[in-house]
Amino acid sequence: MSRRNARILAVQALYSYDVGKMPLEDLLKLEWIQNGSENDIVPEELKEELDETNESDSKAEEYGFARLLIAGTINHIDEIDEKIKAHLSGKWDFSRLNKVTLAVLRISIFAILYQKDLNPTIVIDEAIGISKDFGTDDSFKFINAILDTIRKEEEKA
Repeated sequence: MSRRNARILAVQALYSYDVGKMPLEDLLKLEWIQNGSENDIVPEELKEELDETNESDSKAEEYGFARLLIAGTINHIDEIDEKIKAHLSGKWDFSRLNKVTLAVLRISIFAILYQKDLNPTIVIDEAIGISKDFGTDDSFKFINAILDTIRKEEEKA
């Protein structure tokens, strides 16, 4: 697994939290990865890798990173959502944002605000890549604009 895969798991967890009201404790167990459903966004090759891999150090590290993103984002969700709302133009309504796009934005904003050891440019690049794979056609442009603005604000702060 890679950090990108951990981010994908975190996006899926945030989506489940938002849409399915899944409790944080259940999300952090990551049991839903193997259980899966036809609606989840974990790529088939990642599911196969998860099924085939034993509890290696690498897997434990990546699961730990996914858990950090999940818990950190949910614990700071109100602040993160306020950041998103502050950067929406008049034509965008927060409640109508695509849920996958919202999940990508949330984990990425958490990383930019609280994971100072990560390069914000890498966080944004990963968010764009994930949104191209799982989001709507143009969601990556929207995500890039919001995250880049927040990155610039954080650099000035």
